[in-house]
Amino acid sequence: MPKMKTHSGAKKRYKVTGTGKILRRKTNLNHILEKKSPSRKRRLAGTTEITGGDRTRARRQLGL
Repeated sequence: MPKMKTHSGAKKRYKVTGTGKILRRKTNLNHILEKKSPSRKRRLAGTTEITGGDRTRARRQLGL
């Protein structure tokens, strides 16, 4: 069997930490920002950890 290829979309979207957690960006901060309040935009900035079934899918796509 050949090696499994890493999912190209997943490797651009997810980051694996040293402890094995998978981080992603929060949604809703790409466009139509004028009508969103500054506090909402601050809350959406940064990263969050992937949990649950999404974590299993992301691990498989990243080849972990």
